[in-house]
Amino acid sequence: MCSEKGSRCTSMLLLALATTAIIANLLLYFPNGQMLEPDKITDLVWFFHGFLGAGFLKLFPMLLSAQGTMGAIYCVVISSLGLLSGPFCDIGSGNYTYPFRNDTLVDNYLFNQPTCATCQEPENIVLWNVVLFSILLGIGTVEAVLCLSYIVNGLCSIFRSTCVQKGQVNITGF
Repeated sequence: MCSEKGSRCTSMLLLALATTAIIANLLLYFPNGQMLEPDKITDLVWFFHGFLGAGFLKLFPMLLSAQGTMGAIYCVVISSLGLLSGPFCDIGSGNYTYPFRNDTLVDNYLFNQPTCATCQEPENIVLWNVVLFSILLGIGTVEAVLCLSYIVNGLCSIFRSTCVQKGQVNITGF
């Protein structure tokens, strides 16, 4: 009984997280709420990590726990890369580029806020990317843990039912 309630609660949480991930990934296509040409959007957005990895693969967690875990890990990896490489933006020359892509962790724009002003177009693109990729990173991490718990719970249920059928476990407590 306890396992059923936990599974139901986990399913509802995964559904909410999947919906949020899909929305966050969709927002990455519209930097700062603007509609840009596809070649001016950060390339890691096109990996659909929020749609597929953290989104649709979570809609059927009972059937796809292993695939859901892999999708969540995929979302974590792509979101991490998106955070590390920074946004695709115009630095004032009229050409779009990745100004932070080759930075070391010490010089990274995430830890050195004055360098965020390097991106001039689209406006607030650094904040937009950091917030949305961070949301997807968090969602992917939570979903990976939840899907792994589904797998562990399923394996424990199989083991318990096998032992009860063989009479190795006394379920009455006497």
